[in-house]
Amino acid sequence: MSVNLSKGQKVNLTKGKAGLKTVIIGLGWDEAPKKFSLFNKQADIDCDASAILITESTGKLASPIDVVYYGQLQHRSGAVRHLGDNLTGAGDGDDEQIIVELTKVPVDYSRIIFTVTIYQAVERKQNFGMIKNAFIRVVDADTGEELCKYNLSENYEGKTAMIFGEVYRYNGEWKFGAIGEPTNDNGIGDMAERFR
Repeated sequence: MSVNLSKGQKVNLTKGKAGLKTVIIGLGWDEAPKKFSLFNKQADIDCDASAILITESTGKLASPIDVVYYGQLQHRSGAVRHLGDNLTGAGDGDDEQIIVELTKVPVDYSRIIFTVTIYQAVERKQNFGMIKNAFIRVVDADTGEELCKYNLSENYEGKTAMIFGEVYRYNGEWKFGAIGEPTNDNGIGDMAERFR
């Protein structure tokens, strides 16, 4: 049974699911209705999900090779894989998915942070106030069972990026934390710098 989380809540993913090996992190969003104008054709909002692997020893991002996103679809360990870029967010369900093989995550990484940035947000004058129904969910890849879901329901007007949540290792178990922290980062490069 899926757990609906609120901002700041945490859930133990492996408690009661000792055989959990691989999870799908599904991220989704819809574009809010556009304000109609004959003179201002607004581009579709292209949201980009990414996974940032944080090292255990420093609590920081060690290198750009530890960022998994549309330009680098797989981590060198093979433990984290991005399934590809969705340019519009159209349709139901997950817009982008990131696979995490928990059993393959090297011991020197303690956290995987999931973020969403808006492609060329500043240039296109776009922000998360133009997005609705944003969520992150964790699914058992082997059974298809949704383990937890966090719906981001606050008003994020003017914010160009979002730290959705994290999967982290604690006392040998894997947990998920709902973060929901908006930022003004302009793209994945700026977002990654936040963790260095």
